[in-house]
Amino acid sequence: MKIIPAIDLRGGNVVRLLQGDYSKETIYSDNPLEIAQDFEKAGAEYLHVVDLDGAKDGTQPNFAAVSDIIENTGLKVEIGGGIRNEEIIRDYAQIGALRVIFGTMAVEDPEFTARMIRKYGDNVSICIDIVGANVAVQGWTKVTSTTVDDLVQALIEDGASTIVCTDIARDGAMNGTNLELYRKLVKNYKGYVDIMACGGISNMEDLHALADMGIDGAVIGRAFYNGALNVKEVIETFAE
Repeated sequence: MKIIPAIDLRGGNVVRLLQGDYSKETIYSDNPLEIAQDFEKAGAEYLHVVDLDGAKDGTQPNFAAVSDIIENTGLKVEIGGGIRNEEIIRDYAQIGALRVIFGTMAVEDPEFTARMIRKYGDNVSICIDIVGANVAVQGWTKVTSTTVDDLVQALIEDGASTIVCTDIARDGAMNGTNLELYRKLVKNYKGYVDIMACGGISNMEDLHALADMGIDGAVIGRAFYNGALNVKEVIETFAE
C-alpha cells in the first residue's frame, strides 16, 4: 500500500482544515518546501498536494510553491485543487508533476473529464469528496446530487486509473477513517480502478485495516503533523 503524505496549501502556508471547513484552519508551517523535504528525508516517495485557495475559486495562487517542491525534491508530486481546464493540467505536467487531480470538473463537466483521461491517462486522477452518499465539489463547499457509485462507475467507463476518496466528515478529525466506505469501494471496484483512501486516518490500526482490505494507497495529513503517526515508521511498515 502506498503511503502518501499530504500538504494542503492556503495563503502560502501548510495548513489542515477540520472537516473541510475553511474557518477551522490550523497552520503548521509557512515553508511548504521544508515540510516536503522532511517527508522525503523520512522515506516518502510520493506527496499529495492540495491548493485550497484554488479549490474554492479555480485559480492557482500556490503554483510557485508546488513548482518549488517539485524542483527541489525527488518526490513524485500529485497536485489537486482548482483544476478546471486543460491549460492548468498542462502547466503542472510541464513542471514535472506526477499526476494532476481534479474533482469538481468530474461532476460538472463529464465530457471534459473523459477527454482528459483519454489524453493524459495515468497522469490524471479524480478526487471524490464525499458527504454521506453524495459527492461534494468546489472545495467541499457544495454538495451535489451525484452519488459516489454513479461517479465511480462513470469514471471506470472513461478509463480512469486512480480515484482518491475522502469522507469529509472524517477529514482532519482524528477519529478514525471510514473503513465501511472503503470496504464497499474495494468490494465493488477493486481491479477496475486504483483506490486511494484519504481523510481521518489517525493510527496504525486504520492503516492495517486499509491494507488488509486491499486499498491501494493512503493519504495522510494531520496524523503526521501532530505526531499521532510517525512518518518513517509508517512508510517502512507498509513499503511496497
